[in-house]
Amino acid sequence: MLVNAQTAISTSTVLLVPYSKWHVPRYHDWMKDEEIQQATASEPLSLDEEYAMQQSWRQDPDKLTFIVCRASPTGTGGFPLQDEDDSPDRMIGDVNLFLRVEDGEDGDSDAQIIGEIELMIAEKRNQRKGFGKATLLAFLRYLGDHEGEILEEFVQGDPTAATALGTAGGKDAFRLSWLSVKIGQDNTRSLGLFEGLLFQKVSEEASYFGEFELRRKDLHQRDVDLHALVGYVELAYERSVS
Repeated sequence: MLVNAQTAISTSTVLLVPYSKWHVPRYHDWMKDEEIQQATASEPLSLDEEYAMQQSWRQDPDKLTFIVCRASPTGTGGFPLQDEDDSPDRMIGDVNLFLRVEDGEDGDSDAQIIGEIELMIAEKRNQRKGFGKATLLAFLRYLGDHEGEILEEFVQGDPTAATALGTAGGKDAFRLSWLSVKIGQDNTRSLGLFEGLLFQKVSEEASYFGEFELRRKDLHQRDVDLHALVGYVELAYERSVS
């Protein structure tokens, strides 16, 4: 997706930046890990294939992604980002949104836009340190603040979505029906994280694949004050994202 191509999100805990070519070698190293492959339902790719995938993430209208880095010492508070702020040694994970169109839940209502979230803090040494929660909070705030722009790019760029939903009305015409996440039934930490941010299990029984699906139906709920996220600021990301 292009909507975030020149946007970084800086907080006191994490820095989110567009997925760019200089991130690929480190990301490729992460994805060699069998546990990460299993957790993300991914197949190992060659380095060339990983570069091609990065380009897909940058251009496809149904995918929005940020690379998660350690907090920038220069970014929080609105200072310009430095190139080294998202260098490979500062990378810790990624967060993604996949968009799709589904028929209404009763089978005959209007088509709906669904967003599925994936969150990864890649290495064990960076887990259990609050990076996942900080990333999810920042991502939810970004989605809430830019929902119309994100969905406008999706509908205008995806022929199937445009056919199902139409393209009249501009960015204010489209809304997410819900956000979804699928989590392994034994991953109690991730289940607790998403449930703490107003995602609810669709069923109390895990699926055939041993996963729970959780949904959050109102992106703009304020039971959790997303705007209290410490140091949240959107910054211009001026490095080329080719």
